[in-house]
Amino acid sequence: MMKYLWVVLCHLCLLSACSNTRDNAQSRASEPNAGRYQQSKDSIPKRLPTLLEMTDPTPQSEPLSRGGNKPYNLFGQDYTPLISAVDHTEVGIASWYGNKFHGHLTSNGETYNMFSMTAAHKTLPLPSYVKVTNLDNKQTAIVRVNDRGPFHPNRIIDLSYSAANKLGMLQQGTARVKLELLQSPAMLAQTTPVEPCYIQVFASVDSNKLSQLQQELKQQQALPSEVRPASGIFRLLVGPIHDKQQAQRWLSQLRTGSFPSAYFADSQQCS
Repeated sequence: MMKYLWVVLCHLCLLSACSNTRDNAQSRASEPNAGRYQQSKDSIPKRLPTLLEMTDPTPQSEPLSRGGNKPYNLFGQDYTPLISAVDHTEVGIASWYGNKFHGHLTSNGETYNMFSMTAAHKTLPLPSYVKVTNLDNKQTAIVRVNDRGPFHPNRIIDLSYSAANKLGMLQQGTARVKLELLQSPAMLAQTTPVEPCYIQVFASVDSNKLSQLQQELKQQQALPSEVRPASGIFRLLVGPIHDKQQAQRWLSQLRTGSFPSAYFADSQQCS
């Protein structure tokens, strides 16, 4: 009798082990990142980002990353990165990610820094630069997309902690936003080299006024600029610019923003 009970108990233990193994396998299938992070849930950092950490990056022509740009499947959904994208706009819900992911690798092999102006998108090419507008308060930010996500329903972009703070959405956690692609690897192949050209934004005899406008330009547009003296006046110039497509994009960006009278300082150089 005792021998029979011992055999039954062993059998039950084996069934339990098999069940646990199967449950663990199913859990790993539904949560592919299980065990990757020290925190099970995301958390808020202990401090707010500084003004410097919330400075918009200047969009740059960067080559396509080796990692993160191939088609992939997650949670049963197929995704195909838009590696040839040169124009992209999108409206939807933005979220943000912080402590849980800080210091871990992004999809293109970089290290996620929640205090950098970066973001995650499911299909935009890595890396690319996107202008994000909070449709509720009209705050804007420029971010460099270097990661994949978010994979929650109805969300189109995951913002870094700094970017979310700049957009005024930390407390709510999400916000309605509009995305506008500013720079992508595909644009790099389309660029037409030119001699450095400049866009004149404003001219005045008051250099202090131009310096103030230059700071506003840096905060709003994140474009390189300089103030130059010329025949008794001072000129606020954006540049230098090294290709025609970028020159046209920056001029359009300035005119639709706070500088509708901007123009090419030398049309032959820039167009």
